[in-house]
Amino acid sequence: MTTVPMPTDTTRWRCTLCGNLTRFDVTRSSRAVEYVHLDLAGEPKVEEREVVSETIESVRCRWCNAVDQIELVDRPGGGS
Repeated sequence: MTTVPMPTDTTRWRCTLCGNLTRFDVTRSSRAVEYVHLDLAGEPKVEEREVVSETIESVRCRWCNAVDQIELVDRPGGGS
């Protein structure tokens, strides 16, 4: 399994098997620091979240279930 980079402002994911550009299941690991506020009843609410690190473990195409066929391609008009 190869890691797939996150899309940017000028790129997007594409499944090389079926051509899907819009539907993916993403499995990621992240480390975050959260500010949690507990109300008087003890119910937690995350009020601030800072992602310290994040790694995409896999991206699966929702249309054809391909896992190792996802690539980054240019977005239309992304170079402008």
